[in-house]
Formats: sequence, C-alpha cells, structure tokens
Amino acid sequence: MTYQGFDLNGRVAVVVGGTSGIGQTIGRGLAEAGADVIPTGRRSELIEAAAKEIEALGRRSLRVRSDVEDRGSLQNLLSSVVNEFGKVDILIYAAGRTKRTPFLDLEEREWHEIMDTNLTGAFRTSQVFGGHMVERKYGRIVNIASLASFVGLHEVAAYGASKSGLAGLTRTLAVEWARFGVCVNAIAPGVFRTAMNEKILEGPRGKEFLMRTPMGRFGKLEELVGGAIFLASEAASFVTGTILQVDGGFLASGVNQ
Repeated sequence: MTYQGFDLNGRVAVVVGGTSGIGQTIGRGLAEAGADVIPTGRRSELIEAAAKEIEALGRRSLRVRSDVEDRGSLQNLLSSVVNEFGKVDILIYAAGRTKRTPFLDLEEREWHEIMDTNLTGAFRTSQVFGGHMVERKYGRIVNIASLASFVGLHEVAAYGASKSGLAGLTRTLAVEWARFGVCVNAIAPGVFRTAMNEKILEGPRGKEFLMRTPMGRFGKLEELVGGAIFLASEAASFVTGTILQVDGGFLASGVNQ
C-alpha cells in the first residue's frame, strides 16, 4: 500500500503573491502534487501567465486579481474561488516587499508600506480565508516567513519587524484555530535569489550570507516546494505553529571556518 499523505489531489489552493518568485514556484509545486491552484496578485498579466502554467500541468485555475491592502479584493477572491471550486483547502501567503534603508533614514511611509504588505496583509488575508476554513473545520495556511523572523539583518528594520510579527501571528493562529482543524505554519527561507532581493545580494552582503550558510550557496526556489507540500498536506495533520527553516543551515550556524 502506497503512502498517500503528500497527495494533494482534490485540494484547492490559493497562493497570494503567487505570480512571481517564491509564490509562483510553490504554486507550481502544489499543482504538480495534485492541487488545483489559484495564483493571485495585483497585476493581471502576471496572473494570466501563472494560471496558464498551472493549467499546462493539467490542473484547474482561476484568474482573479487581488491586493492584500484591499480587504474587499480578498473577499472577492474568496467568493470567486468558492463559487468555482466550492472551497479553499490551502492558503499560501507569499506576498512581500523589502527595501534596504538605514534605520535613522527610514520614513514612516516606507515603514507602513512594508508592514502593510508583509504583516497587515497577512492579517487581512488570514481573517478572510481563515473564517472560511474555521467554518468548514479544515484548512492549511502556510505563511512565508524569513531569516529576519529570527535574527537581525542590517538596515532592513521594517522588513525584520514585519517578518518577526508574521512568525508571531502564525503561532497565535495555530493555537486559536487548532480545535477547528486548521493548521497554521510558516516556511522561513534562507537566502534565495529573487527579483525582490537581487540588488541587496550584490556585493559584500551576498558574500556574508554565503559565508554564514554552511552549504555555501544560495537556495534554489524549487527547494522550497517539498516543505510547502508537506505543510499543505495530510502528512502534516499534527503539525501546527511550526516555522520550517529551509536555509542551508544558516540559523543553526555558529563558526563555519
């Protein structure tokens, strides 16, 4: 008898921030594991491309624009998916932004923009989709945390505060919703080169990350997929409140030389 715990056939997944980078890669991986996947974001042309990618894998998708700063758009997203698929089983929250700024130069506007996407957006999205999951007494929520959820990173105070807050939100919702069959976890990627961070990784900062990563390299986006499938699946039915580190050993590291 074959173990079926990682099989996502029949599951419906919404990936917020699923049109590029980490979110798009995870969405594709969930589809390859059997789920119907709805990648969403703010740009219609990117939604179209990501949805076509899902459909090319033989899974169903939907094209609905959303903005994590607009609760109404998230409610419309949920309604559209439920009308088409009848439910949402899995929510991946991969929306994020960052900017490197010395703390004393950090303007409140920039602080609020980063916090609103990385943390308050997760709050809005979790309320909208979490209510549906609590009502159904089933759900898997996977947030994308960060190394900055655990350690301080130079000149990204707003990002670090938002990702630390996201880790706290993950744990709190896990405790609050466990009795409703909703598991809430997060993945903390190590250093993966994406459009969002590629400028930050240029020069000495990228070299320092590599020096502090025992595996001595940046991660490949596909290396996040296994953890996401695990946390979204029945294999993780007794796992909640966990932040899974996929970081090449960065957070375990002391002296590497």
